[in-house]
This record gives sequence, structure tokens and C-alpha cells, in this order.
Amino acid sequence: MFTKKKSVWLFLMPGGLGLMLFYIVPFIGGIWYSLTDGSYRNAFVGLKNYIDIWQNPMYLLGLKNTMLLSLICAPLVWVLSFAIASLLNRLRPQGAFFRNSVLLPYLMPSSAMLLIWLVAFDYGGVVNRLWVALGFGRVMWLQGAALRAPIILLFVWKNLGFAVIIFLAALQAIPEPLYDFARLEGAGFFRQTFGITLPMIVPTAFLVIILEWINAFKIFKEVYFIGGAYPDEAVYTLQNYMNNMYGKLNYQNVTTAAYSFALIVFMLFGALFLTQRQLLKRLT
Repeated sequence: MFTKKKSVWLFLMPGGLGLMLFYIVPFIGGIWYSLTDGSYRNAFVGLKNYIDIWQNPMYLLGLKNTMLLSLICAPLVWVLSFAIASLLNRLRPQGAFFRNSVLLPYLMPSSAMLLIWLVAFDYGGVVNRLWVALGFGRVMWLQGAALRAPIILLFVWKNLGFAVIIFLAALQAIPEPLYDFARLEGAGFFRQTFGITLPMIVPTAFLVIILEWINAFKIFKEVYFIGGAYPDEAVYTLQNYMNNMYGKLNYQNVTTAAYSFALIVFMLFGALFLTQRQLLKRLT
């Protein structure tokens, strides 16, 4: 047994060294860098950079928009993916085609998806034609505050399939006799969902919301390609701010913004983890 454990460490060592060299060491080194003034002496200034950045209106704007987009996108993907996975779980094995189809957007290159979105949401595109057919006026979807709608829909379309597959795997692991017994007792669809399905997949549901929240924090690429480096204030994200500061070689500002945001993310994920533990305790 001890020999097997030693052999496992030999296999893990290359990956562990790479993780240490390219992630952990730079992360620790960046903390020191965020506490210096960025001059050739690299003098220690304490928390001055953090105080300055929390007084910067553009940083606060980017932080607000990033949190807002994540609070919209992640729960929306969670609800839709759970609903679609529940439907596909009832269609098996006939739903094999649909299970494979929902994953296609996740596998598509981002550039191809963005081109489709730019064409669809153009002033004369398909979306505006449908909008006019419903009796509304044309909207400049790719400008101003209206840009939020294409970005949110793009995020949902791209990430929905992966979340559906995760939920579907968890749903198929639930013993079918539990539902048979519930139906014999007269439980309907909603009673089975809230009494059997959701309690049985709490860890998976927690994993999906964490993954989608992380993906929502990385929504900058879509915003950048559609809105540019300086998009409308309604979609100006924290990554836009950091990218612009990096272009100006203001590395202290970039690292300070990154660690400030990382602290917020750790606090949010800690709150989610505690919530999951409380739910599991109540259910068990």
C-alpha cells in the first residue's frame, strides 16, 4: 500500500511543480508587488494602492457591472440547465440527440459565436426583425445599455449545455424506485422535484453554480469583442478596467484590483460553501 502511495506522488509531482511555479509563486509574489509604489526602487507603501483603487470610480463601476452580470447570468444558467436536464432525463433514451445538441455551443470557437451574434443583433438583423414583427420598434442592441441583452444571451447560450450535462449525470444517478414510491403515495411533479430531486443533487447543484459564477466573472472576452476596450458604462466590467491599466503599464493598479476582487470572490464562495453545508445538515 505504501509503495502505491509513493508511486502516485511521482505521477503528481510534475503537475504539482508546474502549479507551484506558474500559479502559487506568482500569486504570492504579486501580493508583495501590490504593496509597492512601482518605481525603480519598488518602495513599500503598505495599503496605499488598495485605498486608492477603492476610491477610483472606474474600478467601482467595473466591479459593480461584473457583480451584476454574474448575479444575472449564473442563476439564469442554473435554472434553465436544471429544467432542461430534468426534461431530457424524462426523454431517455429518445433524448440522445438533444443531449448531444445542447453541448455544441460550448464546443464552438468564441470568434465564430461572436460573428453569429453580431449578425443576429445588427440593426437589420434577425433579432430586430422578430422584434418588429412583435410590434416593437428597432433597437440598437450593440450600443449603449442595450448591449447587456446580447451579452447575457451569449453567455447563457454558450454555457448552458455544459451545465445541462452535469445536471443530467446527477439526475440519472438518482434511484428510480424513489420516484415510483412517491407516485404511489400520490406525489406530483413538483412534490417529487422539491422532495426527491433537489435534495439528492445538492452537491451537484452547488458545483454548477460555482462553475457558472466563475465563468460569469470571465465574461470580459465577449464584452471586449462586441463593445471594445472602452464599452458603454452599462457593460464596462472589471476586466475592462484591468486590461486598460495593463495597457498603460500600471502593474500596481492591475495587481491591486486583482487581489481586491479575489478577496471578494473567496468571501462569496465561502458563503456559498457554508450555505451548502447547512442545506446538507438539514436534509440529513
